[in-house]
Amino acid sequence: MRSKAVATDDQPVPKLRRRLSARILAITALAVMLAEVLIFVPSISKFRQDWLTAKTETVAVAGLASEEADIGSGSELGPNQETALLKALDAELIAINDKDASRLLARAETVGVPDVQINLADESMVAMILGAFDTLLAGGDRIMRVQGPVGDGSVRAEVVMSEQPLRKAMLVYSRNVFLLSLSIAMFAALLVYTAISRYLVQPILRMTQSMVSFGANPTDPDRIIRPSRRRDEIGIAQIELAAMQKRLNETLREQRHLADLGLAVSKINHDLRNILASSQMISDRLATLEDPTVQRFAPLLLRSLDRALHYTKSVLAYGRAVESAPVRREVRLRLLVDDVYETLALDAKSQIELVNAVPTNLLAMVDPDQFHRVILNLCRNAVEALSGRLDDPEVVVRQIRVGAELLEAERGGWGGLMIFVEDTGPGLPEVARENLFKAFRGSARSGGTGLGLPIAAEIVEAHGGDIRLSALDQPGTRFEIRLPAKAARTELAAVRA
Repeated sequence: MRSKAVATDDQPVPKLRRRLSARILAITALAVMLAEVLIFVPSISKFRQDWLTAKTETVAVAGLASEEADIGSGSELGPNQETALLKALDAELIAINDKDASRLLARAETVGVPDVQINLADESMVAMILGAFDTLLAGGDRIMRVQGPVGDGSVRAEVVMSEQPLRKAMLVYSRNVFLLSLSIAMFAALLVYTAISRYLVQPILRMTQSMVSFGANPTDPDRIIRPSRRRDEIGIAQIELAAMQKRLNETLREQRHLADLGLAVSKINHDLRNILASSQMISDRLATLEDPTVQRFAPLLLRSLDRALHYTKSVLAYGRAVESAPVRREVRLRLLVDDVYETLALDAKSQIELVNAVPTNLLAMVDPDQFHRVILNLCRNAVEALSGRLDDPEVVVRQIRVGAELLEAERGGWGGLMIFVEDTGPGLPEVARENLFKAFRGSARSGGTGLGLPIAAEIVEAHGGDIRLSALDQPGTRFEIRLPAKAARTELAAVRA
């Protein structure tokens, strides 16, 4: 299949932002960024905590250093040393508390009133997170007082300073985290996008292009997708799509052939009706002859011609995919089967025995002409199966048997009517069994049209019943027609009486 996108006026190729691949890339990047945001929240609070802790530890170190200097020289920090220490810490006041004694290490000339009180020893995780975002969003010009234990907690450091350095450091940290997260998100999204595009998006795009191309001309077999060798869900979808396209292609081709056949039959139908009408007029004249043989066969010939004329009027019914609605009448099935046997007009050399096993008093409420066609089609198939075995020495009995019986429902009462047509032939081949009742596919012999059984099935379904192939314990074929009790209420009552 070509990888080039196929588009029609009704189904244009989607724009880049609407394609599945672009959406997957964006969703993956957003998902990674969201994960980074969830990581950023505790990390920024931890950065603030560490930054403030580092300040208090520096104050403690400075306090211990000044204490050692006092012991060695007997003097406190000078003004220059205090200024340098405050500048190094960006603080306005620093002090330490040691053993309940507070000692001021350095103090600026002016110290602002603290706006924010921070005790590092008492801050919970929630307080740390809220404090970090408070600094990011509202900090900058405020003065904060920070206290915290150092070491084993015996020494506490205190620092008063502007919040601006802390906020600046947190903004730099946030920028670095954002850039790193963005890089990770794009890299991860690219990896995920490549994998999904390779194993999911491209196969789906290929199937989409195949469906669009096949929809433009479903009768072209070259547009059927060729499945890949994958055996996962995509591979199964490709196999099923190919099978569906193949079935649809075959169905459309058969429908086109059927339409061509209907057109050809409609052209023949007019001339055929004229020929049959002329034959009927000649038969009417033959019926006036007094010859006994003519008098014997003339009624059969007239009935056959009348039925043929009726068929020519409805010969296009199957081409329209609809049989005419049955006109039900009370029919004595045994006489109907006798009429079918006479229509077959088998030669004595065929050695085929025709057995009519229908009870004499059995009545059925069916369309006589349509059911004549059903039984005739089944019997002709049986004759063709038996006629091909005339020289087979193993064939002892060549018999076609038509019978009927009433079925009882499981809870009592009459369950319906079952009509069967069976023969002692070789049975149906496997190909015919697989395509039974399918037009043009179910023929069991070379040159057959494969329409006999589909026509029979359609007529039986129009009567509210069904036809099936019954299994036999011996060679041969048996078809069973089952009609519901509601379709034959009158004759069931008559037989029961």
